[in-house]
Amino acid sequence: MADAEDLKRRAAARALEYVTDGMRLGLGTGSTAKHFVALLAERVAGGLKVVGVPTSEQTRAQAQSLGVPLATLDEQPELDLCIDGADEIGPDLALIKGGGAALLREKIVASAAREMIVIADDTKLVAMLGRFPLPIEIVTFGTTATLRRLEGAVVSAGCAGELRLRLSADGKPVITDQGNVIVDAHLGQIPDPRRLARALEEVAGVVEHGLFLGLARRAVLAGADGIRVIERQATA
Repeated sequence: MADAEDLKRRAAARALEYVTDGMRLGLGTGSTAKHFVALLAERVAGGLKVVGVPTSEQTRAQAQSLGVPLATLDEQPELDLCIDGADEIGPDLALIKGGGAALLREKIVASAAREMIVIADDTKLVAMLGRFPLPIEIVTFGTTATLRRLEGAVVSAGCAGELRLRLSADGKPVITDQGNVIVDAHLGQIPDPRRLARALEEVAGVVEHGLFLGLARRAVLAGADGIRVIERQATA
């Protein structure tokens, strides 16, 4: 049986089939996206012409080291395709992202792309979002006050659970590429992701949350039985 890293690599390889010469690509962050960048670099070395916009400094460093041409989103404000991983994939391709603390840049880049493809092993597919803690990026000023308001927002959206400031191994808050901190909401279940998203967005101090709704067009999932591609039907 294939291990998790092999499945991630298989999903990344299948997603690479959607990339064509001349594309402007959003390059995701995380363990699965890392496989995609590595495979993309092999294609670039073979003559594929693309330009990538990375969603984190980590991805930028990897892509640069492998020779993938890069640009900023200011230089390439409209992208053809964004390929990224996800921590959970729910109904209608609603996602939880941000396990790697890159959710803000990831959402900005995904929103700038004509299409987003999410790649993952099939264990990330769930019937309801919430098992994976929902990351919420907040500013460093007044974190205690923001946390209290977030707790109220979560309850107002029909959810319940503990909210914790994400800490690194040395016990200090994790700092994002934009200089913010992350609160992880351990909710268990999110019955209405859009309702929760609206409630979180109303809290002063929240920069972004890890609910990616209406952004992913396809999900490429790798499992023991092979690759499965799920498409979200566009709404009128």
